[in-house]
Amino acid sequence: MPDTSLSTFLARSTPAILVEIEAVKGSSPREAGTFMLVSQDDLWETIGGGQFEYMAIDHARAMLRAGAAEDRMDIPLGPEIGQCCGGRTLIRFRLITVEIAATLEARLKGEAEQQPAVFIFGAGHVGKALAQSLSLLPLTLTVVETRESELRDLTAGIASVLTPMPEALVAKIPANGAAIIVTHDHALDFLIAKEALARNDLAYVGMIGSKTKRATFAHWLADQAEPPSRLAKLILPIGGTGVRDKRPAVIAALVAAELLQAFSATETGNPRKHQPAHP
Repeated sequence: MPDTSLSTFLARSTPAILVEIEAVKGSSPREAGTFMLVSQDDLWETIGGGQFEYMAIDHARAMLRAGAAEDRMDIPLGPEIGQCCGGRTLIRFRLITVEIAATLEARLKGEAEQQPAVFIFGAGHVGKALAQSLSLLPLTLTVVETRESELRDLTAGIASVLTPMPEALVAKIPANGAAIIVTHDHALDFLIAKEALARNDLAYVGMIGSKTKRATFAHWLADQAEPPSRLAKLILPIGGTGVRDKRPAVIAALVAAELLQAFSATETGNPRKHQPAHP
């Protein structure tokens, strides 16, 4: 997987302009605080695409050619520029300095630390598809396995833990995180799920399976003297029943949607507010 970090971009693409949405009125593709970097030949991230982003890129590159250090644009997002959002955006442009770069790095580090944590228990076909799909999202991933061979083909850059007792790792999931249970062993699935459902601070607990597996797990929980109310917190089958395609990549896409909805609900349904990149 190529290195797409901010520091790598700045190392190869300076000088560059920080392009940041400073304020928004009405509808817009992205919220205030969203930013991208523009050099003469390269881009890093996006402020939403469309004609207004093209205008911003052209303006940033004109600043680089002119040697300008700061500017602003107030862009209406209407038919006159080929967009139909209906709002307007105030965009701030600044030449990247050492101080601004350091502030951006600190902001990104802080945002990464606040990302929801997802523990995927099992690295078989579905586990790998989940890891690959979720790696594209603002989540912190950890894959837990009992089989060393299954971790060898894991997507590069994803944390993994090899352990004979995966259920013990449930305690390591940060509050408001998620447990996705897709191991090769139903008995192991049940042990992991029991530990996850005993916690009251996880945003999502899901297990691969069917209605039959859910009924079997319910009986198992009862035999373990667990309260029946705990079963209500379990998503089983993961991915829902609306799409019957059981290919791993399809399951992964459906679970990704479930996770984002669960995390959004944990955050009271509102997207996390972006902070300005620099005072």
